[in-house]
Amino acid sequence: MILLKNGRQINESNELVAVDLLVKDGIIIEMTECIENTEAQVYDLAGKLVSPGLIDVHVHLREPGYERKETIETGTKAAARGGYTTIAAMANTIPVPDSMESVTYIEGLLQQSAQVRVFPYAAITLGERGQEIVDVEALSETSILGFSDDGRGIQEAGVMYQAMQRAKAVNKPIVAHCEDDSLLFGGYLHDGEYAKANGHRGILSVSESAQIARDIMLAQATGVHYHICHISTKESVELVRFAKAQGINVTAEVSPHHLILCDTDIVNDDPNFKMNPPLRADADRIACVQGLLDGTIDIIATDHAPHHEDEKAWGIETAPFGIVGLETAFPLMYTTFVKTGKMTLKQLIDCMSTKPATIFNLPYGKLEVGAVADITIIDLDKEMEIDSTQFLSKGKNTPFNGYHVAGWPVMTLVGGKVAYKDGQMN
Repeated sequence: MILLKNGRQINESNELVAVDLLVKDGIIIEMTECIENTEAQVYDLAGKLVSPGLIDVHVHLREPGYERKETIETGTKAAARGGYTTIAAMANTIPVPDSMESVTYIEGLLQQSAQVRVFPYAAITLGERGQEIVDVEALSETSILGFSDDGRGIQEAGVMYQAMQRAKAVNKPIVAHCEDDSLLFGGYLHDGEYAKANGHRGILSVSESAQIARDIMLAQATGVHYHICHISTKESVELVRFAKAQGINVTAEVSPHHLILCDTDIVNDDPNFKMNPPLRADADRIACVQGLLDGTIDIIATDHAPHHEDEKAWGIETAPFGIVGLETAFPLMYTTFVKTGKMTLKQLIDCMSTKPATIFNLPYGKLEVGAVADITIIDLDKEMEIDSTQFLSKGKNTPFNGYHVAGWPVMTLVGGKVAYKDGQMN
């Protein structure tokens, strides 16, 4: 048994109230203002926040195939340090999880090395090539969270329509990276102020929103749960708002970097500001913030995408897309939005834990008697600079290095077991 003493939780009125929690066999068995138990291992939380474990439905663990960038062990250690108890691993690995054999192989790797709970995605198409749909029916019987060709948009409407039909039949979501390749024109930064001023080829916003518009209509026709990855443009937000008003089963995520940064924040062509979708205009950033606050955008997901430092040294034009995010997401969001009064603490926890669990039908994201003891302890008063050299992830590629932020996770319990505490993995 574990007894968490002298914590505080956020209630429905966004008030911090005193709470103790008693955990036995991975389950919360008692939860009240004061618990005494002489048999339990006691942790005095000294007034720190007790949150349901954070959930990230969009992470790149790189293993198998790209262990130079990240491994399951290092990526899930980074997740535990960031307060995440459950994450979902994208399918752009070698092999791609597009068959029973490859999914079973990846499940075995996760069982061996993962420090937190991980659900893999299966690809939508074989090899993520956008042509032949995987055996949706068989793969739905595995531990996959859903189907995604993340990193690549499905270019053929007919392929996406058929995939949606089959995913709907097995009650699994289609999780889509939305990008029309015919509208890219060789771009690698947002087609905005920074690219134009510095001679870079731009990625048009419509390359994202055009595919979202198509897929919303396909989702309406099929009834599938259609989830949009890393939304980034004001037009995309409006399309999701329209879809929800029509009762279409569409959900969307946004990443912290698209809420905090815009293209004019790029410094000296630093490749650590290069991701896909790119940092957009400030009007897009504002639209994403508003969409998150009004519920158009459902959740926050990091799109944690580690790369080796040698790759990011290639320069902004040729360096790979992506930044890391698992270890910094909560303090960045808390500092930028909660401490400034733009968002309540309850809203933030809902977007990073409760709502991801709800929309993906996971039995987590709850702090209540009988719930799985996935718990994150956060020191809201702890302030320090982000230092990428201290990351547990292999990836150090972040544009937020040196940012001074508050609200750091200090202890993470997964299924009632301490996975991370005070700078140390269990």
